[in-house]
Amino acid sequence: MENQTENKSFFKSSTAKMIMVGMLTFALLIPLFFVQDLITERSIRQKEVITETTSKWGGNIYLYGPIIKIPYKNSISGKSNYAYFFPEDLKTFIETKMEKPLERGIYKSNVFSAKMNFKGSFSEPNFQTQNIPEANIYWDQAKVIIQTTNLKSLKDEVKIKLGNENLKFEPVNSTINATSETLESTTFNYKLLPATCSFNFDISFNGSNQIKIVPVGKITETKITSDWNSPNFNGNFSPISREINENGFKAYWKILHFNRPFAQYYFESLPDLSNYAFATDFITPVDEYQQNERVSKYGFLVIGLTFLIFFLIQTISKINIHIFQYSMIGIALIMFYTLLISITEHSSFTFAYVISAIAVIGLISLYSISILKNKKFPLFIGISLTVLYTFIFVIIQLEDYALLVGSIGLFTILAAVMYFSRKIEWSK
Repeated sequence: MENQTENKSFFKSSTAKMIMVGMLTFALLIPLFFVQDLITERSIRQKEVITETTSKWGGNIYLYGPIIKIPYKNSISGKSNYAYFFPEDLKTFIETKMEKPLERGIYKSNVFSAKMNFKGSFSEPNFQTQNIPEANIYWDQAKVIIQTTNLKSLKDEVKIKLGNENLKFEPVNSTINATSETLESTTFNYKLLPATCSFNFDISFNGSNQIKIVPVGKITETKITSDWNSPNFNGNFSPISREINENGFKAYWKILHFNRPFAQYYFESLPDLSNYAFATDFITPVDEYQQNERVSKYGFLVIGLTFLIFFLIQTISKINIHIFQYSMIGIALIMFYTLLISITEHSSFTFAYVISAIAVIGLISLYSISILKNKKFPLFIGISLTVLYTFIFVIIQLEDYALLVGSIGLFTILAAVMYFSRKIEWSK
């Protein structure tokens, strides 16, 4: 009889209830993981749709050039090769304008149009460094080439003014990189041009996500202006000046030949220089799925703190809360994340967060009235959950101070729990 009495008293003790609530908390991590997988799956689907839609409009813009290409005969092998010469100076002016987003179902893709102007000059090609005789150089077969990865999104034909020559570009098969495409000009006689030969050409693209430029000039200056207000500058070089505001951004690069790890001319073959480019990404700082993912990472904290509040109320008020009722409350907390992601896909994240939080807080508060048999404790629970969801919303909006604010908030919550539980007699 004593053993049965001890067993019954143990299962009714605070320790046993804490163990069961703790086990339930960890059990609810399983559906929470499923929700996180759902967010990942929807995010991947979004990226696939965006890639498909932007590929038809125009993808990342990658470009380097212009480069002079002159054939010559190798004195030893007797075979024809090519020499490539980069500009002495290159000034690039790029202006981008965001276009109406492309829509596919519930997904939208940010796209832009880019107008580019390139100007600069070439010095007279020097073959003496390779001891190539003048007779072996085919000056009258010179061409200008431009490397890119986005030929299908060109908005107009490309022409270049080189000295007194007006040349037109045509696409050819690339021999440099399997992922790049080449624009090659009509043939001209380089010997008929001045020793220092200026050039000027315009090129217009439809694009998305990124503009990437290789600084092929001995002195390369690039200026980008755009109405997009959240650029990300990366690649091998950073802009020496930038200006970003709500109306867009301006950025300026100046790169000298001793800043870059490649030569001013190449013989026989032109290497892949994409690793030495500088880029501007037209990013969405934190999209809806990233925000959903960040919120879901606080799921364990929300479930644990909510159960803790109910457990402290149960212990203080001596009101018995069944483990089934804890389960219903936990499932309601999980439903917040499914509501959030589904509503977000059809509206803004902020609107979805507010609606989901109100729905879940209201549901749990009303359910608490039937459990706790009064309105004082459910009101406290509703206020606590409102503060908790507001706290999490503020954290995910922050970037640089998220960890600091989160740590201070959790410390405050811990202090409050310690204060309210200080007089509880846990032995009963």
